[in-house]
Amino acid sequence: MPALAHEAIDDGVWCIDTGLYRPRHTACYLIDGGGELALIDCGSSNNIPELITALADLGYSPDQLRYVMPTHVHLDHAGGAGALMAACPNATLVTHPRGVPHLIDPGKLQAGATTVYGEEGFAQRFGNLVPVPPARAYAAADGECFELGSRRLRFADTPGHANHHGCFFDEATRLWFTGDAFGLSYREFDNDDGPLILATTTPVAFDPDAWQASLDKLMATAPAGMCVTHFGRVNDPAAACAALRRSIEQHAAIALADEAQGEHGRAKRLRQAVADLLLDAAARHRPATGRADAARLLALDIDLNAQGLHIWLKRRAKVAAITS
Repeated sequence: MPALAHEAIDDGVWCIDTGLYRPRHTACYLIDGGGELALIDCGSSNNIPELITALADLGYSPDQLRYVMPTHVHLDHAGGAGALMAACPNATLVTHPRGVPHLIDPGKLQAGATTVYGEEGFAQRFGNLVPVPPARAYAAADGECFELGSRRLRFADTPGHANHHGCFFDEATRLWFTGDAFGLSYREFDNDDGPLILATTTPVAFDPDAWQASLDKLMATAPAGMCVTHFGRVNDPAAACAALRRSIEQHAAIALADEAQGEHGRAKRLRQAVADLLLDAAARHRPATGRADAARLLALDIDLNAQGLHIWLKRRAKVAAITS
């Protein structure tokens, strides 16, 4: 079985391409603390056999994996956690307290995703969700540190994209492993000035104010780089963060502008507005990509971002009804 594509991005740190959706779409990150390993995010159950082969290709065995650390439980980040834990007998799963119950009992995750993708589509993308044994799952506290041989990883509670989202900071390299908290940045859109950074407002817990506060927390550490799941290492965190803050504000503005128009036709309006926002941003940043290719590369994100904004407006309406 071939190994997943991988590349070294710092001392003892590798970016591994899980192959989900397309090449260079969904990454996970392997950290070596001197023979003890941590894997941050892991993709879906379908890619776990190839992930184990990638470990072997790098000279490691599954027994060396000490931590499996999903940033949150969305299935492109944590769908394979149970299968990976089953293959790595010495590993402990560490994630956000709100995420732990869903990985111990992934029935709700599977039911929700099956509703979206259908049974065949779910199986093709994510395979079977394997429960994580409760005794091997640990809920991390904000600021808690985890020793990994010669390294130390620190967990930060970072809501905004999801209310159960956390990031991990490697004190040795000063890299943050950010899941979706630092947006998405596909390498196809890089130009000479750097990456294109976009918010990902995926259902169901977009919270722009909380997200901005999470970015404050991440940037307070003066990081050397941000390792995003979609996709790869992003340097110059200050410039990238400024771009992400604008993108979050732009997405929120799209939703708020539609708030008074009512539910009828909202899904279509939001999708068109999000498509215009993302495709215009891509065209300004890297015109050579072309709008048709950009639309193909961003198709899933356009759909999910629009759905997330729609759910945010529904949540705002419920709060308004309660408080009025």
